[in-house]
Amino acid sequence: MFDIERWEEIFEAISKNKLRTFLTGLSVGSGIFILIILLGIGNGMKNGIQSKFEEDSASLIVLWTQATSMEYKGLNANRNIDYTLDDFNYAKKRYKNHVAEATLRYRRWGALTTYKKESGSYAMVGAMPDMLGIENASLNAGRFISEDDLKNNAKVTCIGHQIATDLFKNYEKAIGEYIQANGIQFKVIGVYSDPGGERDNTKLFIPHTTMSQIYNTKENVGQLFFTLTPESTFDETNEKSEKFLSQYKTYLRKKHNVHPDDLKAIQSHSSLDEAKKFIILNRMMSLFFWGIGILTLIAGIVGVSNIMLIIVKERTKEIGIRKALGAQPKSIIAMILHESIFITTISGFIGLFLSLLLLQFAGPQIKSEFILNPSVNFGVAVTTVVLLIISGAIAGYLPARHASKIKPIIALRDE
Repeated sequence: MFDIERWEEIFEAISKNKLRTFLTGLSVGSGIFILIILLGIGNGMKNGIQSKFEEDSASLIVLWTQATSMEYKGLNANRNIDYTLDDFNYAKKRYKNHVAEATLRYRRWGALTTYKKESGSYAMVGAMPDMLGIENASLNAGRFISEDDLKNNAKVTCIGHQIATDLFKNYEKAIGEYIQANGIQFKVIGVYSDPGGERDNTKLFIPHTTMSQIYNTKENVGQLFFTLTPESTFDETNEKSEKFLSQYKTYLRKKHNVHPDDLKAIQSHSSLDEAKKFIILNRMMSLFFWGIGILTLIAGIVGVSNIMLIIVKERTKEIGIRKALGAQPKSIIAMILHESIFITTISGFIGLFLSLLLLQFAGPQIKSEFILNPSVNFGVAVTTVVLLIISGAIAGYLPARHASKIKPIIALRDE
């Protein structure tokens, strides 16, 4: 392997056919380059999905009701049902070791809101302290609804920054001021920002108990929101979410006299369902990227094999002389293999280096919510090059084996 004369022969053969060697190396190097870049993009998509998944309350579960679709226990279909405070408290108590955040949400659209000469129509939402985290919102100033506000039926509100801009021009001026919403006076205790967009920043959050008192909705608490404590893996978290929903919806159907097969009355949404779709799509894309990359590598390897066949043809006479002088078949095979492996190794590592360099510097510049920090595990990258080198050896073996079987007398007659 470290025979100096053999290496001199390899470099001499390469120097005589620079363009051919360059094009062969280019096909191999571009193959590993494309494969690594595609794997990096695949990992970037995975990171982007996970980041989006984490931002939107990873295990958020929302439940609401619709009219029943089936008769049950003498009760007609098309019967309206409403969640109650007991339904909410049951979940918090029964699943206290799994529920991370929980809130009720009762909404009234088009609440006419005024402050001095300014006015606007916004959504009024009765909620609990956990609503801020569930909405993935952050405070610009002041505070959000507290447990004391709930206990005291306080007429306070935390408003979106768009409302603060409309009514006060500057959200900092809103804190401590009083506004009227549907003719009821509320004290502004906070201003929040929601990354969801303008509509999500035009809500007045008030204590759920206050909302219930104002609109007399004690038997209708609106929608139920829960987030579950995440497990170590997505699959475990998803399994926990599905189990929670299955058991809780069974309880709700039984309590509200809904037929067990009625899938319309008790409605739910889990953020994990959307995440699961993206993860499946990402896995399919990763398989597609692997397929494209491997096919590109195979094309490069076939190119190496073809070049080695040409080299064997060109050096037939030389091989005949070597065999006539006593060269063993294995030495002929080694001679051809060395050149094949050398070209494959150098080209592979150049392609690897350039692809990792591109991901290192260009990756952080990609500004997309679905692709985040595209990168490749170094171990995976090196493994692909090792497999490439092995493939290069296999590609060179067939021409080398053919060369080792050439009979000296036939080789010496070759022109």
